[in-house]
Amino acid sequence: MTTDPSAPWLIAGLGNPGPEYAMNRHNVGFMVADLLAQRMGARFKRAGKAQAQVVEGRVGPPGPLNRRVILVKPMSFMNLSGGPVNALRDFYKVPVGNIVAVHDELDIDYGTLRLKLGGGDNGHNGLKSMTKAMGSDYHRVRFGIGRPPGRMPVADFVLRDFSSAERKELDYFVDRAADAVECLVIEGLERAQGTYNS
Repeated sequence: MTTDPSAPWLIAGLGNPGPEYAMNRHNVGFMVADLLAQRMGARFKRAGKAQAQVVEGRVGPPGPLNRRVILVKPMSFMNLSGGPVNALRDFYKVPVGNIVAVHDELDIDYGTLRLKLGGGDNGHNGLKSMTKAMGSDYHRVRFGIGRPPGRMPVADFVLRDFSSAERKELDYFVDRAADAVECLVIEGLERAQGTYNS
């Protein structure tokens, strides 16, 4: 799928709103979005009628590789992410191929990244909601959180904070995920996969 170089990109960091969820594994998408906003020197603001917070800015060097970007944090809770993202996609006239979902991924080791275009939701409620709202042909930056230990239910695992051992490397991994998003938007999926799909 080719993307329109003049069209904006919409980067949706997935998570749950509220301080009690802030450091949950399920909220790593919010963490990456917050770092990208910080790099742009901007703060998230309420997005009109859409149930989301938004930052508008640009990434990339001056010239043809400079990209207009809309960062989005849906405030609807994870399993309803698709509604706010789709509303903002319509508002900003973003093609589905220029949408990036940044989300936690159980089937990948902690801190490992995988970038791809399209595919299934692998049981992830945020992706399920987005796919229902706009189809599956959007990009994903999958941030590995690993599997729950023993017989811990998946829901309990993703809604727990990163462990103290994991937190020692979390800033580094979030920084790398933000780099991967910027590379995808500026240089394309193939280059980003070659650099960050470890």
